[in-house]
Amino acid sequence: MSSRPIRAALLSVYHKDRLAPLVQVLRQHGVTLYSTGGTQKFLEEEGAEVTAVEDLTGFPEVFGGRVKTLHPKVFGGILHRRHDEGDLAQAKQHGIPPIDLVVVDLYPFEETVASGAEEQDVIEKIDIGGIALLRAAAKNYRDVLVVSSRDQYAAVTELLTAKNGATDLEDRRHYAAAAFQVTSHYDTEIFGYLRQGTSFTNEKLLTDNSSFLIPHSSLSAASTPLRYGENPHQAAVFHGDLTALFDQLHGKQLSYNNLVDVDAAVALMAEFADGEPACAILKHTNACGVAQAATLREAYLNALSCDPVSAFGGVIIVNKEVDAATASELNQLFFEVLIAPGFAAEALPVLQSKKNRILLLQKPVQFPARQIKTLLNGIIEQDADRQTETAADFRTVTQSAPTAEETAALVFAGKICKHTKSNTIVLARAGQLLASGVGQTSRVDALRQAIEKARAFGFDLRGAVMASDAFFPFPDCVEIAGAAGIRAVVQPGGSVKDADSTRACDELGMAMVLTGVRHFKH
Repeated sequence: MSSRPIRAALLSVYHKDRLAPLVQVLRQHGVTLYSTGGTQKFLEEEGAEVTAVEDLTGFPEVFGGRVKTLHPKVFGGILHRRHDEGDLAQAKQHGIPPIDLVVVDLYPFEETVASGAEEQDVIEKIDIGGIALLRAAAKNYRDVLVVSSRDQYAAVTELLTAKNGATDLEDRRHYAAAAFQVTSHYDTEIFGYLRQGTSFTNEKLLTDNSSFLIPHSSLSAASTPLRYGENPHQAAVFHGDLTALFDQLHGKQLSYNNLVDVDAAVALMAEFADGEPACAILKHTNACGVAQAATLREAYLNALSCDPVSAFGGVIIVNKEVDAATASELNQLFFEVLIAPGFAAEALPVLQSKKNRILLLQKPVQFPARQIKTLLNGIIEQDADRQTETAADFRTVTQSAPTAEETAALVFAGKICKHTKSNTIVLARAGQLLASGVGQTSRVDALRQAIEKARAFGFDLRGAVMASDAFFPFPDCVEIAGAAGIRAVVQPGGSVKDADSTRACDELGMAMVLTGVRHFKH
């Protein structure tokens, strides 16, 4: 039968929080509890009767706790097959009781690394027995339920309550898959930590037989478990080969949110790849600062001045090699990720002074022409938005045309607008984002947000330009922009009331151009 009652459980966890309700359910169903060290003490304080693992095995913990569960009576209790007569006979012969539930919360290796601890302390947080227990229980999911994270305690408590202390095969298989995701991510973190301590390059680690670690073919189509998704309660995996896009020169592993922001940053900077030095600072996939200038240092400082508050903890991308002067300025800001096509030798030590700061050396790459997204019970697919308007695409519809400087600013603003969440309004001058209103349900709200932000950071909007990702259904945005000092507008057009916005521009002495191309970004 696929349904199996839990009669005996092994609990060995590092973090004890959230565990008490699960223990209570196990006690209510008369489950025999085995445990170790601090977990045993916690269970006993909760009023549970506990059998120490060393009493089960007849062997004490040794080597400062490095060896405590690694024993045939523990792993035999987990791994023997309840449907196999030979396994059952051997278990009886050797006095090996079945263990139906394994609850393990691994040593916090990743958190210890992030804390800046000494190497000796980091190495001691490499879990051996715990990860072996997870793999064993997950392998024998036909008979055993495995709980591999404290984030699962509440769900498992509800499951056992609803099913009267038993589990179905589907339940056990689900949690087995989650356990292997945990162990895979854990090993990846250890690999990353130890790799940074070697003198080998990424390529040498992957291809040199004398230092062979992982076959290159295994990584080219890799699936990398992430610590979690957008939020800690969401599991996440990256499917792809990041080494084809970047060489990570420093810092911790990229997270789910890092990857989403990096993707948005790379897409935006592709618009400025061949121009003068450019810098963009992104937060939650939206640009909070973009600038072009004669030097990269100046571009960065101009981008930062757009919104230094949002820039804190953001993702930064540049289109030129990071020189020492730029690195010195960058080093004064806390940011998560810096992406660049190159780093000067004298710049790297400065930027590597912060332990967790992620530095990505971007490689030339051709991105897919199609985009795919899960939706409802299926997927949707579309062409990537590769349309970018230049001055040649502008059609002037007002009495006055934009000046050469305004035209340059409109092209610049349009590129940013294309990569910003709808509804969006972008305010800019040639070579500098002043402010944007992002992700608003009303285009008027987006404009007011942009104006308020620009003023909050000391920008004078007189003579600035405005870009909109979609048409204006009413002239209100033009009127509000004109009152703020905006002198030129770019928008796709296409509203039945385009003439109203054009007339408002003429009355305010503003120039407006239409592109005929909408750039919604949801």
